[in-house]
Amino acid sequence: MMSDMSDEESIGDAVSALGRLTPVLALATLIAAFGSSFQYGYNVAAINSPAELMKAFYNETYYDRIGEYINEFSLTLLWSISVSMFPFGGFLGSLMVGPLVNTLGRKGTLLFNNIFSIVPAILMGCSEVAKSFEMIIVARLLVGICAGLSSNVVPMYLGELAPKNLRGALGVVPQLFITVGILAAQILGLRSLLANEAGWPILLGVTGIPAALQLLLLPFFPESPRYLLIQKKDDVAAKTALRELRGWDDVDAETQEIWEEDRAEKAAGFISVLKLLRMRSLRWQVISIVVLMGGQQLSGVNAIYYYADQIYLSAGVRAQDVQYVTAGTGAVNVLMTVCAVFVVELLGRRFLLLLGFSICFTACCVLTAALSLQDTISWMPYVSIACIISYVIGHALGPSPIPALLITEIFLQSSRPAAYMVGGSVHWLSNFTVGLIFPFIQVGLGAYSFIIFAMICVLTTIYTFLVVPETKSKTFIEINEIFTKMNKMSEVHPEKEELKDFPPSTAGQ
Repeated sequence: MMSDMSDEESIGDAVSALGRLTPVLALATLIAAFGSSFQYGYNVAAINSPAELMKAFYNETYYDRIGEYINEFSLTLLWSISVSMFPFGGFLGSLMVGPLVNTLGRKGTLLFNNIFSIVPAILMGCSEVAKSFEMIIVARLLVGICAGLSSNVVPMYLGELAPKNLRGALGVVPQLFITVGILAAQILGLRSLLANEAGWPILLGVTGIPAALQLLLLPFFPESPRYLLIQKKDDVAAKTALRELRGWDDVDAETQEIWEEDRAEKAAGFISVLKLLRMRSLRWQVISIVVLMGGQQLSGVNAIYYYADQIYLSAGVRAQDVQYVTAGTGAVNVLMTVCAVFVVELLGRRFLLLLGFSICFTACCVLTAALSLQDTISWMPYVSIACIISYVIGHALGPSPIPALLITEIFLQSSRPAAYMVGGSVHWLSNFTVGLIFPFIQVGLGAYSFIIFAMICVLTTIYTFLVVPETKSKTFIEINEIFTKMNKMSEVHPEKEELKDFPPSTAGQ
């Protein structure tokens, strides 16, 4: 009888070691990603389709006030400000991550963040009636703050909710919803739907709907158990949240793992961004996040989309049909991100980063050659189209979803908020920089501008190969031990010697 009971216990331990996707965990993931990440993608693309209509609105509004039209330079500058307010707001949102997640919690920050979506949705939706283009500019800044917060907080929240064997798959879900948001904006932005004189304010205002749904539904789901246990010191609430998420009562083993993480971090205390940047014990983690976040945005993903319409036109696609081909490219992006959700735990984070950046590097090189020969060889435009689709596939597999997931995995609880502030700032400043300087690079270098992006892709690939470890199916402590060796941490921070007391990593045994 005793042996039967011990067998049952060992089976129970094996099951609890591999968490399952319970209804509570699945719904929390979907509501957090749809209410927040979807809006990031939607607002990236929503302003593209009605651009000419909005410029005409700017001009007519100015004429009604002053009695003359805006000159071409001023109109271009005004439009550039409207577009660039979004990534600038994203940068400001990233700076707010640390204070908010430590004060309000992960779920609380997502709920608070809906203010930065619902208010700008109302402003953009009413801008035409109010005859105010200033409302659009302010709204773009506010919705950028929303995107800056959500792009950092959603991966953190989901990474802390998920069991270690599902952390990768759930960590890619925010990026999936970003691509779904882009596709939704491309479809609603068809001229036959909302990209017309009557519909463009509605197109911009739709972003408030996911926020309203999240505000209604997310309060019914658990806060991050790690936040409750480590920062709030609420053992009962943390265990209750874990039981809801895991679907079983015995959560002591996972609670113990969270306490171990807390003990490992006790010596460090609260880590600000300045402290994070100065700590040699976190040196390679910080460098890795800066390189991967910078590589993600500076590898040319926005420039590829910028160039796509011209390439489709030169390939013989009719001007009125380009919008449908662009939406098709968005659908490919969604499809490949869905694939990443299913293969990230099978193939691993490191492999997908290497594969994705390598595909992007190859696509940039071939695209440069194809654009150079486009006027001399009749079938070259089709090679260009193939390069765009290949690039989108490569980026969706690794560079787009993995960097934000890795921030959750390679930093422990006390340093995670500051790490997201650093990673988010690099992400949004890089995004802003590409948007600002790419038109000038395009004028100066033309087809050869993609050589710059190819170099960034290959340098990021080399760094990933040499430095970034595989993190799949490892606990946060096990991952931290890998970086401890890389940073020679015990030599620098003797107070962290308690890490040596943890049992050796059993991953892969």
